[in-house]
Amino acid sequence: MTLGNADKLAKILQAVSETVDARAEAGDAEASYTATLLAKGPEKTAKKLGEEAVELAIALSAQSDDEVIGETADVLFHLLVALRSRNISLDQIAETLAARQGVSGLVEKASRPKD
Repeated sequence: MTLGNADKLAKILQAVSETVDARAEAGDAEASYTATLLAKGPEKTAKKLGEEAVELAIALSAQSDDEVIGETADVLFHLLVALRSRNISLDQIAETLAARQGVSGLVEKASRPKD
């Protein structure tokens, strides 16, 4: 099995990103879970993304495909919220991914600055 075509995912991610932007602009934390997270800042959105990532990792290792799919959706949503909290656009992410296309992951990782 392959990962398949990303067109459908791209379309829904676009719709979700537009919703995240709209909720951020409205800023109504009483009416919107997204606005509530964003109002708490990048630390809260990062923490929530981390929690969701752990849940996905657990699902990947020992749960059903349906649970993996649901947790993946949660991670993608919370990633969009966290990126918005940092004012990082999907275009910036796309540009970085595009620049890495055709470069071995091992080579790309080795080129990163060492901490």
